[in-house]
Amino acid sequence: MENIEKHRNGYTISTDKSKLDIISIHNFLANEADWSNGIPMSTLKTSIENSLNFGLYHEARQIGFARVISDYSTIAYLGDVFVLNEYRGQGLSKWLMNEIMNHPNLQGLRRWILLTNTAEWLYKKFGFKELPHPEFYMEKHNPNVYKS
Repeated sequence: MENIEKHRNGYTISTDKSKLDIISIHNFLANEADWSNGIPMSTLKTSIENSLNFGLYHEARQIGFARVISDYSTIAYLGDVFVLNEYRGQGLSKWLMNEIMNHPNLQGLRRWILLTNTAEWLYKKFGFKELPHPEFYMEKHNPNVYKS
């Protein structure tokens, strides 16, 4: 898959894995995000290797991230979306979401999945809705998987 890069006012969004600052991403996900608290570096690396990744940069500094797991024909899961606190409120999360939703390999999908308890207002702008039939949803969840 060809890497895509977009630029705006000193900011860049890129799907190039080689540009990702894995240490910075790990620091946020392991220490600041409640959904992935304590995630081991090896687990993060495996997840990045098997995802379509979107890095958000200010000049050369990684300031945001998101990843998509997909079969590129029917379904996609959006996860690990973040923008560092000091860069919020500038429309960067909307720009990041716009680039994700318009990625050429993610068009025509029957279903997008997102699990979140933050920034619902953002995802609703891109067509995400609460489950119309939560009774159909099933999961196997281990919230302690990253704890020793």
